[in-house]
Amino acid sequence: MSIISTYLVPHPPLIFPEIGRGEERKIEDTIKAYKKVAAEIVELKPDTIILLSPHAPSFADYFYIFPDASASGDMSEFGASEIRLTMKYDTEFAESLTNACADNDFPAGNDGDLDAKLDHATMVPLRFISDAGNNQQFVRIGITSLSLEQHFRLGQLIAKTAEQLNHRTIVVASGDLSHRLLDDGPYGYAPEGPEFDKTIQQIITSGNLEGLLDLSPEFCDKAGECGHRPLVIMAGCIGDRPYQPKLLSYEGPFGVGYGVASFHITASDHVKLARQTVETYVQLDQVVQSPDKLFPSLSAKQAGVFVSIKKLGELRGCIGTIEPTQPNIAQEIVANAINASTQDPRFEPIKPDELPYLSYSVDVLQPAESIDSPNQLDPKIYGVIVSLGNKHGLLLPNLDGIDSAEDQIAIAMQKADIPPTARNQIKLQRFRVNRYY
Repeated sequence: MSIISTYLVPHPPLIFPEIGRGEERKIEDTIKAYKKVAAEIVELKPDTIILLSPHAPSFADYFYIFPDASASGDMSEFGASEIRLTMKYDTEFAESLTNACADNDFPAGNDGDLDAKLDHATMVPLRFISDAGNNQQFVRIGITSLSLEQHFRLGQLIAKTAEQLNHRTIVVASGDLSHRLLDDGPYGYAPEGPEFDKTIQQIITSGNLEGLLDLSPEFCDKAGECGHRPLVIMAGCIGDRPYQPKLLSYEGPFGVGYGVASFHITASDHVKLARQTVETYVQLDQVVQSPDKLFPSLSAKQAGVFVSIKKLGELRGCIGTIEPTQPNIAQEIVANAINASTQDPRFEPIKPDELPYLSYSVDVLQPAESIDSPNQLDPKIYGVIVSLGNKHGLLLPNLDGIDSAEDQIAIAMQKADIPPTARNQIKLQRFRVNRYY
């Protein structure tokens, strides 16, 4: 298990009748979408909800992960002290994420002493989620002045932690869009305001969340937004997993853009077939029949395929083919999924009682090309094949702990049983993959 769904929600205090005193009726579509999000969270039954707040106490150069067992707050700042909420924290997740950040030399954790009181950007989504009947544990994180890339990287570490803990995890990015939509709005009007909100809506509906990283700080600042960085962290949580985006509502009657959107993580046909293959073979000792008919999208092409299986975030099996050995990708996945679950020499065959704890990824290899130098490798983008005579070793791209081309080559040589003394004799090839989670 890992990230199962993510959401963008706004945080206008006047959305509560005790504060809006009738004004909340002007954002009825936002309220309906908010309630839909809260109801979905009930149905998804997450173990942990990550709540990203742009108004949580924070440091400029360090992401603060609130460490306590719980925290409380009220809306007295907005004239409604009777609205008081308590958030229960998932201390196991917070501690594991803090450790993961330390292991990766990433500037995040619980060092420092910040005010633990809940901010309004936390309390608005918390109340909707609580009113719907949710009683989950949360992890609360603020934003920083660090780069957008660092915010995206934090999201990746959150997703990795969720996978390692086997937690069904939901991410809620609390953030209003532009505050500069109208002359009589709280910050007046700027042409960048409507442009920003239109751009965010296009990014959401197009399913291209990486476009969030292309928005310049100057443009965002002129737009007067507060939701951009929480959205970037959320995008990092999704990573390259397939997802279904849906813009549930958008309104801006008070000069502030309120957007509600959902991003449901979906399993690709590649992963569905790998999982079905392993479960069928391990439980019934049977091979999935006619997989190309079950998954016609995988029947048109041939390619080398690697199937990787993890248990609670740790590798449990990985076997694949550099070039196609089967008539199509569907049958390639079936063959390699069975081998990964039963024939990986590093592990015992998978047993039926392990199946609920497994996660899968499938790498479809693009054709390899010869290269002359390690300088033409980037371990985050390219896999490598090293060859010497009839010995071949392959290492997939974007693996944890592999940060340099030389490390990548050395491990591939070791897998091929090529001695380090033969380093100057090997031939190198690089390749890209399409990775499906």
